[in-house]
Amino acid sequence: MDATLRFEIDDLYSAYVACIDEGRFADWPEFFTEECVYRVVPRENFDRGLPLSTLAFESKGMLKDRVYGVTQTLFHAPYYQRHIFGRPQLLEHRDGVIRTQVNYLVLRTRQNDPTELFNTGRYIDTIVRENAQLKFREKLCVFDSELIPNSIIYPL
Repeated sequence: MDATLRFEIDDLYSAYVACIDEGRFADWPEFFTEECVYRVVPRENFDRGLPLSTLAFESKGMLKDRVYGVTQTLFHAPYYQRHIFGRPQLLEHRDGVIRTQVNYLVLRTRQNDPTELFNTGRYIDTIVRENAQLKFREKLCVFDSELIPNSIIYPL
C-alpha cells in the first residue's frame, strides 16, 4: 500500500473518532456509504461465528435513526468518550476495496466521576472510495469483554 493511501486511512480513523469524541453525532453517518453495515459484536460471538450483535445497523438511514435516538429520545446520564486507537493494519486491498483492522480503547468520563475504561476491542472494517473520499462500507466493532457497563449509547 502506498504512503498516500496509508495517510488517508489514518486520517479517516482520526476524523471518525474525533467526530464521536466531540459529540458531533449528526456527522457520524457521513463516514459511511449509503448501503453499509455497522455492528457492535462481543468477541466471543465473533470468534465463534455467531450472528448475534449488541447493536446492528444495515444502512446509513439506520445510523441516522440511531443518532436521532441518542440525541432526541434516550434519557441517560451524559458522559464523554475518548478513543485511543492503534495503527491500522491492512488486511486486503483489491479492486478498490480496503479491509483493515485497528485496535481501539474507549475511555468514559461522567461529570464528577473518575475516568473509567469503557470498552476495548478492534475495528474490522471494509473501506471504499466514494466521491473521492474514503468511507466505511462495513464497520465491525468487536469488543473484548463479555460484559459492558450499563449500555452502549454513543457509537464506538
